[in-house]
Amino acid sequence: RSADGGSHWEKRSGQVSSSPQYYGKMFADPATFDRVYLMDTWMQVSDDGGRTFRKLGESEKHSDNHVLWIDRDEPSHYLNGCDGGVYESWDRGVHWRFVANLPTTQFYRVVVDNALPFYNVLGGTQDNFSLSGASRTANLSGITNADWFVTVGGDGFQSQVDPEDSDTIYAEAQYGSLVRFDKRTGERVLIQPQPGPGEPPLRYNWDSPLIVSPHSHTRLYFGANRLYRTDDRGDHWRAVSPDLTRQLDRNRLPVMGRLWSVDAVAKNSSTSFYGNIVSVSESPQREGLLYAGTDDGLVQVSEDGGDHWRKIERFSGVPERAYVSRVEASRLDPDVVFAAFDNHKAGDFAPYLLASADRGRTWRSIAGDLPHRGTVYAVTQDTERRELLFAGTEFGAFFTVDFGKRWIPLKGGLPPIAVRDIAIQKRENDLALATFGRGFYILDDFTPLRRVDDAMLARDATLFPVRRALVYNPARPLGGRGGGFQGAGFFTAPNPPFGAVFTYYLKDAVKTRRKERQEREKKLIGENEAVAYPSWSDLRAEEREEAPAIVLTVTDLEGQVVRRLLGPVTAGFHRVAWDLHYPAATPVELQPGEAGEFGDPDSGPMAAPGTYRVALAERVDGKLLPLGEPQSFETVPLGRAALPAPELAKVLEFERQTARLQRAVMGAVNAVAEAKTRLDFIDRALLETPRAGADLAVEAHALRERLADLDVALNGDTTVSSRNEPTLLSIAD
Repeated sequence: RSADGGSHWEKRSGQVSSSPQYYGKMFADPATFDRVYLMDTWMQVSDDGGRTFRKLGESEKHSDNHVLWIDRDEPSHYLNGCDGGVYESWDRGVHWRFVANLPTTQFYRVVVDNALPFYNVLGGTQDNFSLSGASRTANLSGITNADWFVTVGGDGFQSQVDPEDSDTIYAEAQYGSLVRFDKRTGERVLIQPQPGPGEPPLRYNWDSPLIVSPHSHTRLYFGANRLYRTDDRGDHWRAVSPDLTRQLDRNRLPVMGRLWSVDAVAKNSSTSFYGNIVSVSESPQREGLLYAGTDDGLVQVSEDGGDHWRKIERFSGVPERAYVSRVEASRLDPDVVFAAFDNHKAGDFAPYLLASADRGRTWRSIAGDLPHRGTVYAVTQDTERRELLFAGTEFGAFFTVDFGKRWIPLKGGLPPIAVRDIAIQKRENDLALATFGRGFYILDDFTPLRRVDDAMLARDATLFPVRRALVYNPARPLGGRGGGFQGAGFFTAPNPPFGAVFTYYLKDAVKTRRKERQEREKKLIGENEAVAYPSWSDLRAEEREEAPAIVLTVTDLEGQVVRRLLGPVTAGFHRVAWDLHYPAATPVELQPGEAGEFGDPDSGPMAAPGTYRVALAERVDGKLLPLGEPQSFETVPLGRAALPAPELAKVLEFERQTARLQRAVMGAVNAVAEAKTRLDFIDRALLETPRAGADLAVEAHALRERLADLDVALNGDTTVSSRNEPTLLSIAD
């Protein structure tokens, strides 16, 4: 401690921090002299200026503390930032409230299962366990924290799921602590491979690689410094490689320009062992064709299931010993393999991304125009189009449709954050991303990217094939939409849009005459050319013009129009969802009101499951001009009902009859209201027209009485109901 601004210092204690390479920030209490807080694995506090420390108290709170804010006006009020997120205390740390609505999870890895009707997303997090959760739900609440569960504790890393049994999950913590988790029973069995008698200890990475063989759903490969294989879900293991690393002694390697002795502060604490396998892949096209990448810059290849290995230790343009962040066999070509390298520990953030067409014998860069300071962590290939690749980098996800010549950032709400892993859900053609600080992201149905090429981009418009739509009635487990009455602290993630989702591309924006004129004039001004004043007929046409629109028309098998939807008119890719309902049975309103807290948006009957067709068109001056090719699609029942469903076609016909009746009744209700308003004008006109006869006022009064009787028949007797007495159902009811 210094009492004179740092001119002199007094040592107050011996070592007190448990993990000094991670923690050590100190905060002085703003109200209590000599009360000091030390951020550590377990938060510590001193009341004597740092001479002695004690644990502050972290009941039901995550450990690993980094920062503390203390309220100057209420010193018992804390906000704490730790590896678990943000916590709040109002009693100096005796009790803590977790802030559950901040999606800040750091996911190292992501994998998807094949569960029905909705697949699950699994992954490992920094110091917050390995988790599994729903990719979507059938609820209006969206996806909540209650839809997730822990598969294993510790720092979470790679997970895998049996592709034929989604209840069998493999998850791991740091240093290769691998378990088999039974989702049905909750049982966890440790299945980590162990060295045999007389063998040296294994060196597991902090994030040890695990894969399920694409050729057997019970076969796993797991990497330490040797590669292990099991064919019975981890009950028995055998090594299928020797030590595949350079076998360097990390204590003889320089760090920060020099070698360090054993007494260096926290030397090797909470770090990976050095010299281990960090990425493994098996070719889906060729059983036994294995690839392994190491943390010391090697790629090893076996073409016979591990009996023999071929080592690649130098890669053109890649620094020696750069960490092999990913090695992945092509999904479509038995001879192609991809490799990504991470050299950020040497202060080098370049995107090293390579491909080989001869099983690793020769390599070429496919980094193309990726950001020059964006380390590549993950790469994967589409399951159908060879040239379509995805890369996860320090600054977001990118895709290429020409095998790496040009890379395009995936946006659509994805922040420029580290994407550490990528998984493809093949059945649904979804792309799942693990981000380091914003949780998981899913791009639903990326199949339009398979059709992107220069020819497609040159067309005026393209309507893409439509994924099948699931038919069901969304549930309300919280009694409403979103978080219901749970408050702003209740976290929900949005479900994908309900119904059929239409994707289209516009080469150019659909513009009004005025917009086109203004752009022409702007160009002329930029070229120092004269701008002519528009004619009155041109201006009149601009003012009378109906704004152009993009219209999506849904028809049934008989060609009958089911629904028309409006879509964005700007250039680029767009998505519009049809909620599988016919138009609402309510009269048309130019400015529809809000549905309200307990209501739903007006909608008509739900369309019966079956085949439908959607067409894209541009509406100009009232005329529909077709764009692109129409697409057929299926709507399929989810099949979740506890009671047998009646014949859906008959139900739909009944609902459509009811809708026609409802529209007629509500039109009559509106007509009564409009007639009442007209009578109000008539009453005023009779009053202000001296020559009007008295008989006209009598007739107007009689009309008002008749309208009142019609109002009671249509809407009910408000004379009775307004006094909280029971009434009969009205026609509208």
